[in-house]
Amino acid sequence: MNNDAFGLIFAYQDDNVMKSLTQKRALSSIPFGGRYRIVDFILSNMVNSGITKVGIITRNNYQSLMDHLGSGKEWDLSRKNGGLYMLPPFFSQGTAYRGKMEALRNAESFIRKSSQEYVIMANADSIANIDLDAALEYHKSKGADITMMYKKQAFKPAEEDVGQNCVIKTQEDGRVIDIAMDPAPSDEIVNLSMGVMIMQRSLLETLILECSSHNMYSLHRDVLQRRINDLKIYGFEYSGYFQKIDSISSYFATNMDLLNTDIREQLFGTNRQIYTKIRDEAPTIYRGQSSVKNSLVADGCVIEGTVENSIIFRGVHIHKGAVIRNSIIMQDTEVQEDSELNYVITDKDVVIRESRKLFGYNLYPMVLAKGSVV
Repeated sequence: MNNDAFGLIFAYQDDNVMKSLTQKRALSSIPFGGRYRIVDFILSNMVNSGITKVGIITRNNYQSLMDHLGSGKEWDLSRKNGGLYMLPPFFSQGTAYRGKMEALRNAESFIRKSSQEYVIMANADSIANIDLDAALEYHKSKGADITMMYKKQAFKPAEEDVGQNCVIKTQEDGRVIDIAMDPAPSDEIVNLSMGVMIMQRSLLETLILECSSHNMYSLHRDVLQRRINDLKIYGFEYSGYFQKIDSISSYFATNMDLLNTDIREQLFGTNRQIYTKIRDEAPTIYRGQSSVKNSLVADGCVIEGTVENSIIFRGVHIHKGAVIRNSIIMQDTEVQEDSELNYVITDKDVVIRESRKLFGYNLYPMVLAKGSVV
């Protein structure tokens, strides 16, 4: 149990590439997998490791995130000591942090008042079930200043990816000897940073002050790359399922991965649960000639048509004769009679009128904004 660590989650990743899905919400609060939000995964990872104090660093469009997280009750973070803290920006000039060190400067008071010795920082843009206990023990055993978690995989960002990808090289003992930001795509297996770091709170406070006094704002370029020889930076390899969501195509593909039994087992079949906001619904009703194959269907739905290879969120109504294939249908969407959808992502509260035909492509699915009527 990591009672000697607190968590910081960066919940303000670049939203531009996610089109209408982030028009009124942060990337971290995009619905995922039928009942979750993206932020649920890293927040649950922290809670499962015994972390009882977590700060959520936001930038803009965070109303949806606040509504979802609430007091943190579902994650056992509604408590007198510690708990869940929303850390919105206090500056008045502009709406964007230039880098993570600037965001951390904004959260300096929260960091300084924390009593835990270590801080675990993470992005809220990926899907994984991580044992942070093991990572912290590794950090301590190495006597590291900073530990970066990484996954061995090919580096092939989507065409619409906006960057901020980090690839590291390590020695045999795990010491990081090179850090590359946004390298060229490669078919070769690389050590792709997962955006999860561990360091002592006192070191983080020092780095924040140093960067602030020198007008430096990038964690990777101004701290990690600049001081790679001064600081003892180690890499901790994660071997489980990990996918970063940084584009519409990666969001679609990661949702579709949940139809793979082995991947579902890696994410949800362990003793480390993934928690989310509870919404009590009646069981889904399957009527008449309804047909469902290789799909995840949440509760509260009415299925009268055909569903194949799709993710169906809560409260969706699919009418008679409607056909849904290879699609993600979010909460309270209605698909009326004889409509056909293939490679489509509908946001919440969308209405598809009868006899509509909507088709996308696996790499470029069609996206319908929240509340759309087609």
